[in-house]
Amino acid sequence: MRRIKRYKELFEAQTELSQEQKEWLDKCTRGKWTLNPQTGLVDVGGGFYCTRQNLTDFKGVRFGKVDRDFDCSENELTSLEGAPREVKGTFNCSENDLTSLKGAPRDVKGNFDCSYNELTSLKVEGTPPSVGHYFDCSRNKLTSLEGAPQKINGFFSCSENKLTSLEGAPQEIGGGFYLSYNPVSESVLKSLYKEMQSGMSWPDAVAEKWDSIESEGDKILLAPYHPDPSSEELKGYQALARLKRRSI
Repeated sequence: MRRIKRYKELFEAQTELSQEQKEWLDKCTRGKWTLNPQTGLVDVGGGFYCTRQNLTDFKGVRFGKVDRDFDCSENELTSLEGAPREVKGTFNCSENDLTSLKGAPRDVKGNFDCSYNELTSLKVEGTPPSVGHYFDCSRNKLTSLEGAPQKINGFFSCSENKLTSLEGAPQEIGGGFYLSYNPVSESVLKSLYKEMQSGMSWPDAVAEKWDSIESEGDKILLAPYHPDPSSEELKGYQALARLKRRSI
């Protein structure tokens, strides 16, 4: 009986909102919010804006569908647990302390902005497979694009990261592809991406463009991805890369 009671209390806690939660929802909702008593999720018939509130979480609220934008930017979020499952407008979680996109919406009809965070990877179940407009993951700590949406109707920005690989890059980008201020030169990354668009894998693209890459620094960073480790030149760059890592 005690276990049954505890389970009931837990269920009720998940499907009922405190006065503080209700007041917060009233404050941030542009439109109307409703609680689904069967799922415990809050649906928003409009937009939700909770920027610049020093939030570390969503106050225990779990969101379902949001008809317009959901903006939780400029906070102190370390997790997206409780974020909406579907956003018909823009989802903006930029300028937080996120290291992962776990919990992010699976369906975003507008823009997806996760810039200015501490992301080291996009490879989580939370990243939507496609984005209606632009996807901005700039100013993070990404080393590859594995886990990125594969179809982006607008521009895709991954500038100011630590990219040495484009593995996992979107297959379709409707707008511009911005790659500036990464360890590998933007022009080299773009030339490699063109080869990938023709159907090549990342290692094959590196091999195809290897002789045309003029920068020794770029070759040092790309050498580990070259599919032909028997090349004497390649071995030399790999050795330089090891020396460079030890000196940092």
